Amino acid sequence: MRADFYLIAKPRFRTEPLRLVCELARKAHDADLPTLVLARDQAEAETLDDLLWDMGDDVYIAHQIAGGDEDDVTPVLIAPPEFDPPMRPLVINLRDAAVEGGFERVLEVVPSDESARGPLRERWKQYQARGLELKKYDM
Repeated sequence: MRADFYLIAKPRFRTEPLRLVCELARKAHDADLPTLVLARDQAEAETLDDLLWDMGDDVYIAHQIAGGDEDDVTPVLIAPPEFDPPMRPLVINLRDAAVEGGFERVLEVVPSDESARGPLRERWKQYQARGLELKKYDM
């Protein structure tokens, strides 16, 4: 298992951090990798849903918010906290807690605001203690 931390550095992601999440979901979708996005709340799930529809005229990412009939087959599933769908090989975690097993790889998006990075540092330590391979990327 692996945990990848994506540190927001580029101006386009600083102003719209969820755009980075959409880019990560697009790459997973293009690689045919079933993806679960763990949203902080319903509003964030809806914003992600809207942004994934707005990736450009030539980009289509099959996705939906959890709770529908197609949850099991939708390539990118966005789950607000009230839904507890099964884990998928790739999980993009936007919540405050580390993700527990059942995945092959978890992606954590680290905000550009230095004061907001503390919880992510703790999460790094949690994943490290569980024996996950850790990687960091500046985005």
